[in-house]
Amino acid sequence: MKIAIGADHAGFGAKEEMKTVIKALGHQVLDQGTMSDQSVDYPDYAEKVARAVVSGEADR
Repeated sequence: MKIAIGADHAGFGAKEEMKTVIKALGHQVLDQGTMSDQSVDYPDYAEKVARAVVSGEADR
């Protein structure tokens, strides 16, 4: 299963840890960002995750 994830700057560390767990469970990760802990707006990344699921690029 391909799982899309994303987070803002406050969730960056947790997102990185989640990627490890998801991969260990045998799933693929589609990381939609952010890629650092610099301040960003979470709606931008929530939209990217939602679009990946709606388009079929990700299963969840």
